[in-house]
Amino acid sequence: MLDVKFTVALCYKGPAKRNPPPDADIIRVQSPDGMKKIPSTKRETAAGFLKQVAKEFGFNSNGFSIYLNRNKTGEIISQSKTLSILKIKHGDMLFLYPSGSAGTSAEVMDTATPHSSSSLPSTSLSTSSSASSSSSSSSSMIPRSHSGPTHVQEDEIDQYLAKQDGKIYRNRDAQLCRHGALGKCVHCVPLEPFDEDYLNHLDPPVKHMSFHAYIRKLTGGADKGKFAALENISCKIKSGCEGHPPWPEGICTKCQPSAITLNRQRYRHVDNIMFENHTIADRFLDFWRKTGSQRLGYLYGRYTEHKDIPLGIRAEVAAIYEPPQNATQNSLELLEDPKAAAVEDIANKLGLCKVGWIFTDLISEDTRIGTVRYSRNQDTYYLSAEECITAGYFQNLHSNPCRLSRDGHFGSKFVSVVATGGPDNQVHFESYQVSNQCMALVRDECLLPCRDAPELGYAKESSPEQYVPDVFFKDKDKFGNDVTFLARPLPVEYLIIDITTTFPKDPQYTFSSTQRFPIENRDILGETQDFHSLATYLSQCSSNTFLNIVSDFHLLLFLVTNEVMPLRDSIGLILDAVKTSNEDLAQTWRKSEQWATIEQLCSTVGGQPSSSLDYGAVGGPSVPASSSAMWSCLHCTFMNQPGTGLCEMCSLPRD
Repeated sequence: MLDVKFTVALCYKGPAKRNPPPDADIIRVQSPDGMKKIPSTKRETAAGFLKQVAKEFGFNSNGFSIYLNRNKTGEIISQSKTLSILKIKHGDMLFLYPSGSAGTSAEVMDTATPHSSSSLPSTSLSTSSSASSSSSSSSSMIPRSHSGPTHVQEDEIDQYLAKQDGKIYRNRDAQLCRHGALGKCVHCVPLEPFDEDYLNHLDPPVKHMSFHAYIRKLTGGADKGKFAALENISCKIKSGCEGHPPWPEGICTKCQPSAITLNRQRYRHVDNIMFENHTIADRFLDFWRKTGSQRLGYLYGRYTEHKDIPLGIRAEVAAIYEPPQNATQNSLELLEDPKAAAVEDIANKLGLCKVGWIFTDLISEDTRIGTVRYSRNQDTYYLSAEECITAGYFQNLHSNPCRLSRDGHFGSKFVSVVATGGPDNQVHFESYQVSNQCMALVRDECLLPCRDAPELGYAKESSPEQYVPDVFFKDKDKFGNDVTFLARPLPVEYLIIDITTTFPKDPQYTFSSTQRFPIENRDILGETQDFHSLATYLSQCSSNTFLNIVSDFHLLLFLVTNEVMPLRDSIGLILDAVKTSNEDLAQTWRKSEQWATIEQLCSTVGGQPSSSLDYGAVGGPSVPASSSAMWSCLHCTFMNQPGTGLCEMCSLPRD
């Protein structure tokens, strides 16, 4: 017996518990994986304390940061000062954040259910399912007041919807309700915004609840969402694990990302996309009509409340900016855009933001009559895997600020619009987003397109350079049974969320100009943004107000970015005038030196003195005809020699 006891004692390799000295101070350290109590003394230096914290939490010296405050202020750095000098005393709470941590790899309540092993599929997707890993379970029990940074500045529409009641009120049913006018029963009591029966009975039925309705569902119940948290998925190995060599030599359950089972997302961040008027879309489609090449553009607009869906969000499109690109009949390639920062600045000053992107996918049956047919098989796929990856890339660039996420962001309100052919041989606009799971796979470079099957994606396999967690999806076999498959390949339908696209009955106009200033980056069509085009544009304007003349997104962009006289800081007044529809501000800017110089340049290229540009009763400048000056064709803007009556380019008459 003595030999056996002695053998057991030698084989035990667990750490021996160290009793703190009687006069030790206990410092509490809160981390994403839980809280630990660290014994220390008043004479202990900050460097020694950090080493002790690293040992307790299993980090290296550079794998974490410790702060005095939860909002990551008052960082404690490795130095020789003692804890008493830093005013850290017994019972204080410090906050540990892993360096480069993207949170746990599961979205609590919905997005993904972690596996106990990377080789086993998940079997539960319900909101009440508990994560098998200790890190996921601990993060899901963090109180809501402590789950995310308190300094997150959410979008205005999110702040507005968070204050709304959101309930669906119903009138008293004369046949089923047996109570007085002030009473309520199960037949007339207000419904929650996430009520599935109500959403399914709408016309048309709503398959995805709004994101704020989903938040109400998480934060409802008896605990009022005290333990609700939204976690972003991470497909990367967690840094700071010192118990083994780095990948590919070693990996453990503590640093290994959990496997992911794809599920159809039950909510969407944007519920509707509305173009303010048909002119916006028609001008974008003109490029394809004239060249047969595909086209891509960025949607600029604003987010508003969508009242047809409880707590819904609508993306209203006011303008489309077309960046530099190489286009063919079957491909698109984006080029570096030197004007990107200027476009964002102008949009922000106009009260707009980039809400999405749009691209064409059209093939014409007969260019003479302009009919189109399906350019993708409607029975096979909605978006190709490559388009889903591109959408995920854009959504990661425009993440959605969220107070319930520890990272300060969750999902995205960036939308994707496809102009494609319909069954009636006309152009239709189909809108989508990709799920948060797809965003994570794209962000961590785990998803690839299939070359031979555009409707299929492919989850990468692990390599010595990158560890990729297993990705699964569920489908039915030929016998109707639910079977879990490895996502190699993967139908992209699991990643797509469809959104309705509409045009208003009464057109709206953020930019009220009735004339069309040339769109940027269309030199291949002979449409250039220069002072010849500006002179022609001004000569054609028949608006009664100066505000309507300059109320064109592409014109404002040209005034800011032209190389001859860029109006950068001096254009703020006219942008405010367009934003607020204030004619007085527009008239004030019209009298400025900058606009006078613009008029002089227009008259110079048009061969007219500046005094000939006259804003009369119609409010627009007119360039009188003269036999001794060059003139610009009203149809193709070609500059013709004086004394000619027909355009040398298009052979159309001068008047």
